[in-house]
Amino acid sequence: MLGTLLAFLGACTLVAASPGPSTMLIVQQSLRSRRAGFLTVLGNETGVFLWGVTASLGLTALLAASQLAYDVMRIVGAAVLIVFGVRALVNARRVRDGAAEHGPAAVRSGWSAYRSGLLLNLANPKAAVFAMSFLPQFVPAGAPHLATMIGLSTVWAVFEIGYFGLYVWFVGRLRAIISRAEVRRRLEQVSGGVLLVLGIRMAVES
Repeated sequence: MLGTLLAFLGACTLVAASPGPSTMLIVQQSLRSRRAGFLTVLGNETGVFLWGVTASLGLTALLAASQLAYDVMRIVGAAVLIVFGVRALVNARRVRDGAAEHGPAAVRSGWSAYRSGLLLNLANPKAAVFAMSFLPQFVPAGAPHLATMIGLSTVWAVFEIGYFGLYVWFVGRLRAIISRAEVRRRLEQVSGGVLLVLGIRMAVES
């Protein structure tokens, strides 16, 4: 069992290290504040856990089997990515114009960040299908399937909270540099552009 858990954590590390929409959103939100970045991580990992539980119940198999259901989620996910990308580009313009968020508006953005992380993960059909194919590989022979997969989903989500928390911490450590308007504007432009491209790619893929 210990060997299986270590192998699972190693696989989780490789999965988390692969750059994707969630990584870009976490970095982009961390540019605003550590609180926003960490709440984005919590939202994303809530989605990871929910998809893991859904896979444990076998419901993601329905998504994988239905082309229509998959395509609907794909278009919704693409729209979410495009909206987040456009928002980042708009925020970059606000930084340039000296109208970045401060005070109460910045505080309120923390809960918005949590919802953003959750929505981005839940709107990604690839995350659902991946959970369905990833988790069963680490269920030991003879172990109760449902309980073990839910347990693995919990470990997966908690592990990624720690992993992506390092991203938030690192961005916070660079705050003296990032807080410069021109640097932050460029970073917002890059993250927004990447999210936009990922959204367009998801929309047009077959």
